[in-house]
Amino acid sequence: MHSLIWYKTAAQSLKGTFLPIALVLACFGLSPRAQAVTPAPDGGYPGANTAEGVQALNSRTTGVWNTALGFQALFDDSDGNGNTAIGFSALFKNTMGDSNTAIGSQALVNNMTGTANIALGVNAGINLTTGDNNIDIANPGVAGESDAIRIGRQGIETRTFIAGISGTTVSGSGVFVNGSGQLGVAPSSKRFKEQIKPMDKASEAILALKPVTFRYKEAIDPNGIPQFGLVAEEVAKVSPALVTRDAKGEVFTVRYEAVNAMLLNEFLKEHGKVEKLEATAAQQQQEIRALTASLKEQASQIQKVSAQVEMSKSAPQVVLNKQ
Repeated sequence: MHSLIWYKTAAQSLKGTFLPIALVLACFGLSPRAQAVTPAPDGGYPGANTAEGVQALNSRTTGVWNTALGFQALFDDSDGNGNTAIGFSALFKNTMGDSNTAIGSQALVNNMTGTANIALGVNAGINLTTGDNNIDIANPGVAGESDAIRIGRQGIETRTFIAGISGTTVSGSGVFVNGSGQLGVAPSSKRFKEQIKPMDKASEAILALKPVTFRYKEAIDPNGIPQFGLVAEEVAKVSPALVTRDAKGEVFTVRYEAVNAMLLNEFLKEHGKVEKLEATAAQQQQEIRALTASLKEQASQIQKVSAQVEMSKSAPQVVLNKQ
């Protein structure tokens, strides 16, 4: 497209004036702010494209189904298809990227070939250049990344409220949040692990932990519900690996999932000891039963022998009496 002199409201602005139309047009011709694309924004562009704003969709050649609203929105787009840019310089550098949506001043301004990205807010996705399938809401994004969702900015937004979660029952894995605000689940497959070895005595650290009851401060829990758990600072003294820290490096929370694994290890160790004791007791019971049976047998033998002895004593006495 080539820039031409155009003001779609020129006719309306001339109503009630006595200036010659030629003079007005000449004045507009001297103004650099009067530049726009052809055909006029109210008209249809080839390829079902729509543009409204100075130099919006300025470089289109073969791109189709694009919508550009705002000063220099989709300015460099030449071959990109199905893009929507609303706001000052939104998707400015996009050339061949398809199916991107940018709403906000300079949203996705540096995206060139990335596809299927969504950016909402001033400077949203401003760092994206070539990545695909990203969703950046009030977040600048990361250059070159793909398949990521970023909402808000670290250090700016400090609380999150999402409806439809509390009280809703679902199945699946527990969700964790790391220090960077990334959500995910902790994988257990060996595909993701290295340096795997038995826990052995490492779990004995939990035996020094001191469980407590407590209530959160009113600012955190106005209802003051009784809680049960551990104090992170005390846990850190026993095992630093069992706590996580905040951005300032201060102790923040306890890795209860790790504590549970250590409890399991200690339970299995104690269970093994109990099994050995039970096996020993069972063996002893067998030995006792065998010994008891042996003693009974011996007693029976002794009784028989005693009877025979008594009989042998009485038999000669009878013979002597006959003599």
